[in-house]
Amino acid sequence: MSILICGSIAYDSIMVFGGRFKDHILPDQVHMLNVAFLVPELRREFGGCAGNIAYSLKQLGGEPLPMATVGDDAGPYLDRLDALGINRAHVRSVPGSYTAQAFITTDLDDNQITAFHPGAMSQSHLNSIPADPAIRLGIVAPDGRDGMVQHAREFAERGIPFVFDPGQGLPMFNGEELSWFIERADYVAVNDYESRLLVERTGQSVESIATKVRAMIVTRGGQGSRIHERGQVHEIPAAAARATVDPTGCGDAYRGGLLYGLSNGMDLPTAGRLAAVLGALKIEHAGPQNHNADRRIVEARFREAFGYSPW
Repeated sequence: MSILICGSIAYDSIMVFGGRFKDHILPDQVHMLNVAFLVPELRREFGGCAGNIAYSLKQLGGEPLPMATVGDDAGPYLDRLDALGINRAHVRSVPGSYTAQAFITTDLDDNQITAFHPGAMSQSHLNSIPADPAIRLGIVAPDGRDGMVQHAREFAERGIPFVFDPGQGLPMFNGEELSWFIERADYVAVNDYESRLLVERTGQSVESIATKVRAMIVTRGGQGSRIHERGQVHEIPAAAARATVDPTGCGDAYRGGLLYGLSNGMDLPTAGRLAAVLGALKIEHAGPQNHNADRRIVEARFREAFGYSPW
């Protein structure tokens, strides 16, 4: 079974400032802000929701099909997908554009200043859900606004179950539009903050939203996750991490585990626990695609955390 992952492919340039922003930004001068930060530490990571989810899913032995738009600078990323054995047949190049990229500067207090250039991601609507019978499950993750709408509609029209994962794209939509997504989705996956925003914008409670889909998944960081399924609430504990290095991409790793579980017939409590293990493995490593989620490692960590095997 192939899983179509609609979302962004991006480069993340991550810089570390050896001081504190508050020592350089004067509150009474923000109307004329002109500051520069020396960042001797810099690393460039492969990122974007589609790329990150596909990475974890492939490590588990799944068959991810990322569908995204990239720019003229995508060569290294495309080479990486090839090296990982991830099918990029639905990754479209948009000539004359850059691949989406984030420039993130972090200070000693873990405050962040981020600039995001969407680039080719804004053209995600150029891609359409393919008529491929091997695709049995999908996800609409943060992407270009028009693309998210189009892909949700096409999934519903083709009868392919999908996860609606608005993520940082949620503020682009009003309550009526978000309700439209929920009505077509089979699953909704959000973090705790996003769930509150979803409730506020739609005027529906979490419990009400959950009645409209097979399940609503709410991740809660170190407190684990909560899965609402047909009137039941499954409390999923977090899997213990051996180190807390970098939370970037933990939500995407969780979704990789969740999609693997759903596509392999696991019940939702087990799929949620598998997702939790993926999140723990990710947070132990810098960058969103540097953790080892080999199935044997995942099974050992799952047994350690929950006392049984998911397989």
